[in-house]
Amino acid sequence: MSGHAPVLLAEVLACLAPRDGDIYADLTAGRGGHASEVAKLVEIGQIVLFDLDAQNLAFAQQRVEAAASSQRGAIGAIAAATSPSATPAIHTIHGSFASTGRELTARQLHADMVLADLGFASTQVDDPARGLSFMRDGPLDMRLDPSAGMTAADLVNGSDPRELADMIARFGEEPMARRIADKIAARRAEAPILTTAQLADLVREAYGSRARSSRLHPATKTFQALRIAVNDELGALGALLSSIHASARRISQGQPTWLQHGARIAVISFHSLEDRMVKQCFAAMRDEGLCDEITRGALVSSESECAENPRARSAKLRAVRIGGTKAHE
Repeated sequence: MSGHAPVLLAEVLACLAPRDGDIYADLTAGRGGHASEVAKLVEIGQIVLFDLDAQNLAFAQQRVEAAASSQRGAIGAIAAATSPSATPAIHTIHGSFASTGRELTARQLHADMVLADLGFASTQVDDPARGLSFMRDGPLDMRLDPSAGMTAADLVNGSDPRELADMIARFGEEPMARRIADKIAARRAEAPILTTAQLADLVREAYGSRARSSRLHPATKTFQALRIAVNDELGALGALLSSIHASARRISQGQPTWLQHGARIAVISFHSLEDRMVKQCFAAMRDEGLCDEITRGALVSSESECAENPRARSAKLRAVRIGGTKAHE
């Protein structure tokens, strides 16, 4: 069991349009859902899997290898004998996709397809030990890479109340940020806040009577803000988008880079802060004549997919093809 359903799978495959010989970079491999489907479609090529979570990365590698083997079996014994490299080589990189350009350049790889699914695996959300959900009590961690960096507990217990309020307001777009930060500061003066249940209860208290009329759980935006801050999610996304934009400029000038001319770039976002960054980057590239839009605006999940996987409801997919008018001048 994969424990995770890839979001917008059919739409992603249509945008990426895998071809024989392509190099595919999956920047958030997760449980390998998208990558394993690409592996079934590409007979000759290479697949690069990035992830901050070493355990998920290992699982994704095994899943993709199995999918590639099954695809190879479908070719037939004669074809396989005459084409021994008919399955894609698989590279794994334990780290942030902020370093995508550097990592691919070091390996002399030039990607034809790039996917960044900015969500996190259901297995991570469902594991109380990861501290990503207020629905299950666990340590206040929230790190996507459990081996490195500060935890949410470090931020909650160590940040200046004004900085904490600004963080919750900015990354969570939470109108109650100041009241929540003040409540946290008062409680941690008595004892450290160390669990997800403790934090969720504090946020609910800060909401007061408004908690009953809130469409979302009162802790939703605060947990989002802390997770973004702990993992520097917007910083990593900004670095990735800057690298894509710079590479598109290099391609327009006929210079080599980690992307191929004609590379298809697809990004799935799950909240407005991410989507705004992707939208603005792709629009700027389009206006400079560096790419063509594959999607008109953002694609969203169908009602049937949302019914089967409620976490798909907030997903938005945007995709471009590198090499617009300037690339052909």
